[in-house]
Amino acid sequence: MNRPIWHGHAITRAASLAGCTALVLALTGTGAQAHSPAHHPDPARQTLGAGDGWAAHGTGTTGGADADAEHVYTVTDWAGFKAALTAGGTAPRIIKVKGTIDAVSQGCEAFAAPGYDFDAYLEKYAPETWGLEQDLSAEPDDSPEGLRRASAARQDTAIKANIPADTTIIGVGRNAGIKGASLQIRGVDNVIIRNLTLESPVDCFPQWDPTDGSKGNWNSEYDTAVVYGSTHVWLDHNTFTDGEHPDSEAPTYFGMLYQQHDGELDIVRGANYVTASWNVFTEHDKTILIGNSDGESTAVGDRGKLKATFHHNLFSHLVERAPRVRFGQVDVYNNHFVADAGYSYSFGIGKESQLVAEHNAFTLPDGISPAKILKRWNDSPLTAAHNRVNGRSTDLIAVHNAEIPQETLRSGAGWTPALRAAVHPARAVPALVKHHAGAGRVR
Repeated sequence: MNRPIWHGHAITRAASLAGCTALVLALTGTGAQAHSPAHHPDPARQTLGAGDGWAAHGTGTTGGADADAEHVYTVTDWAGFKAALTAGGTAPRIIKVKGTIDAVSQGCEAFAAPGYDFDAYLEKYAPETWGLEQDLSAEPDDSPEGLRRASAARQDTAIKANIPADTTIIGVGRNAGIKGASLQIRGVDNVIIRNLTLESPVDCFPQWDPTDGSKGNWNSEYDTAVVYGSTHVWLDHNTFTDGEHPDSEAPTYFGMLYQQHDGELDIVRGANYVTASWNVFTEHDKTILIGNSDGESTAVGDRGKLKATFHHNLFSHLVERAPRVRFGQVDVYNNHFVADAGYSYSFGIGKESQLVAEHNAFTLPDGISPAKILKRWNDSPLTAAHNRVNGRSTDLIAVHNAEIPQETLRSGAGWTPALRAAVHPARAVPALVKHHAGAGRVR
């Protein structure tokens, strides 16, 4: 096993402005990095700037900026990464990821329990023999479903990584990333994740649920990153992608897509004070979920929390949930949304959500109406102003209500965001985000 080693330097890349981007910056009177994190020559020790979204609330977000030299690690493989997460006790730490780390380098076969056979699974639970009335929860351990459960448990242990408090995880240079892992930010405070290409984990053993919908469905686990009951989390300049395993290449079984992905980013179970800035979210279905249940038991822990800010992100070629919101005061501004023919919606308006969506730009293909940008799951008012669709100022609520009157939305989220970095006009956003969002662009 390669143990993590520390060093005191990071490779950085100076971003440059050119062409139309320079013109946009001149017109807006501010640079793309006007929101800049607190200055430090080493990006790994930069902290979230004052007032930069909900993660700046109260104590702010500093991650592992105060780590001493013994708690700065450079890692190049999954074993080293997981070792760095547990080394050094509770002291602040910085973990620098060099190159691409693969959490599933040995392939799905490495997790399969003895006796597991996917063909046997398909034969046993085919709708024409099993039916669609009974789920598989009562299946014994030695059944195909029982062996699937055992295999899934092995993968769960292998690919989940628990991120401790007071931690910064940052990619070194332009080509750093983590593949096939699920980053678990659970019950901790003060975490920073920056400059990484995060390829969504593939669930090697999805479960068939005959009772899910009228035809049954395949259900998968493992979000790329989960903020679960944690506070002060900053995700910046990352690229979230399905990478080598897009849904478009997934097979179908029992007439349904063999879904092997869950979310790219979930913020759930009383999580609070999160800022996601200058990221790319691309090539995914269920992208971002804020609040995971309407249930009253969950609501008790979520009301008054789930406060999150999304700014200067690129949401590209997604299906839905960018984000889908329950309960939280969520501020979404200065983002660029680029859709394709598979588009369903961007903003999901859920139970007691308080979404503010302002100064965003949307690029929709022919045949996709701006009315689809908003999706009402519950009757929760929102604020949507100063947004542009295909270069035109558009009242998102008005166009939605005009075309989908059976799902009428009300205006007025009931709060006004006070924690914002530089706010650019929506017309400037596509160029800014194109040239500065995503992994490899931290400076």
